[in-house]
Amino acid sequence: MELPAHDVCYRALQSRDPRFDGLFFTGVITTRVYCRPICPARTPRLENCYFYASAAAAQEAGYRPCLRCRPEIAPDLPIWRGTSTTVSRALALISEGALDGPENNVDKLAERLGIGERQLRRLFLQHLGASPIAVAQTRRVLFAKQLIHDTRMPMAEIALASGFSSLRRFNETFLELFHRPPRALRKKSGAKTDEKDVELRLRYRAPYDWNSIIEFLQARTITGVEVIEKDCYFRTVEIDKAVGSIAITHLPQRQSLRVLIRFPNVKTLPAIVARVRRLFDLNADIETIDRHLSADAALKPLIKQRPGLRAPGGWDGFEIAVRAVLSQQITVGAARQLAGKLIAQHGRTVPASFCLHPSLTHAFPSTKRLATAPSIDLGMPSSRLATLRALAEAAVTDPHLFRPTGNIDETITRLTSIRGIGEWSAHYIAMRAVREMDAFPATDVGLLRGAASLYGEKVSSATLLQRADAWRPWRAYAAQHLWASNSNQHQQSKRNSQVEQRRKS
Repeated sequence: MELPAHDVCYRALQSRDPRFDGLFFTGVITTRVYCRPICPARTPRLENCYFYASAAAAQEAGYRPCLRCRPEIAPDLPIWRGTSTTVSRALALISEGALDGPENNVDKLAERLGIGERQLRRLFLQHLGASPIAVAQTRRVLFAKQLIHDTRMPMAEIALASGFSSLRRFNETFLELFHRPPRALRKKSGAKTDEKDVELRLRYRAPYDWNSIIEFLQARTITGVEVIEKDCYFRTVEIDKAVGSIAITHLPQRQSLRVLIRFPNVKTLPAIVARVRRLFDLNADIETIDRHLSADAALKPLIKQRPGLRAPGGWDGFEIAVRAVLSQQITVGAARQLAGKLIAQHGRTVPASFCLHPSLTHAFPSTKRLATAPSIDLGMPSSRLATLRALAEAAVTDPHLFRPTGNIDETITRLTSIRGIGEWSAHYIAMRAVREMDAFPATDVGLLRGAASLYGEKVSSATLLQRADAWRPWRAYAAQHLWASNSNQHQQSKRNSQVEQRRKS
């Protein structure tokens, strides 16, 4: 990505405005340190500053992370800031460890993205100023640094969790970069959580409509798997056959989410963090998205009413796909009840010692578990049961079925090739599981009701789809605003009905 002019970046640095946090990093020649735009240190002179589009580019240029502003906790590079879709998809895979371990390399990553290895390297240099390997290495260093600062984990576990091949390599990297061993970076006072828990803060770009996203998740919680209590979201998690749980709370003053993780395998921490960021849509450049959608005069009042409204993702692609099938032609509440039955019959029990809330009991069934189940008896039409079976079998056959590859059209084509998955289900899955932010289930009843209120008249799905063309490439966010608007109307209508009934009685 091409950065603004040198003097523009410098003025942004002088302002210490948090809106610029994560948009660029400053390399200071005299100290060989790179910083966030909000660094509290004295602003260096203009001639001593170089500006980089990513932390990886700054580190590649020979700078080390600042110990005061801590680049490791800056908001992740927003995926819609003009970078190519391919780079965005690659970054999502790298954040989950796609280049960690000797069995993973750039060739395999490029193959998963459907492009050549040389083209992938060229795109990374063009948009991020660093190679895929450099980005992965920087991610390891910054994640390790965050674990050192914010947890009391042993150094050997931190090395393992952050993707280093060995403790020796971990120590060498920190000595080379910081001229001191990793242990020297640790604060004397550590986290106060249980020793088996890991607590981290994940930053986002403000504004952030926490209430809307927590209400969205509340309406869809599955008994045994999820619970929301005192504005905190709890859920069970299963990764690589290990099970545990997480708890998410909002820290608005710090523009962060507090994530508490209780999981037996520390190697999965990067994947857990990446999934939390995806679930709560923390990487969105929401100011750019809201500004674009506000160009539509009809949609503008909804954007103004809910600044920072996010498009929730999903913990697991297969889980979201199953939820979509269960939701076909029924209400959200009815789908939630069916999901509860599914968990009771096929969910894996999670030991109480790994549950952060007493109401958590089961993990969502894995693809293999459902694909090999003798029967899936949920009291549903046989056609939808057959779709569940076909979905599970497809996910077993292709482990990357719900990973971002190709473009939105290719994603929809891939999903609709599964028996029983139509356009509505495919777009919903693409939106929440694959994170295609241009997905738009135009036939959705809630969207059509929201659109009718927006335009003051009933509209067909074809008409809505045509009008939504102006919202691209962020139609998923427009859909979220329409859903939220329809939900508010439904709640207001329900309250009015209750008032009227009390008046008559």
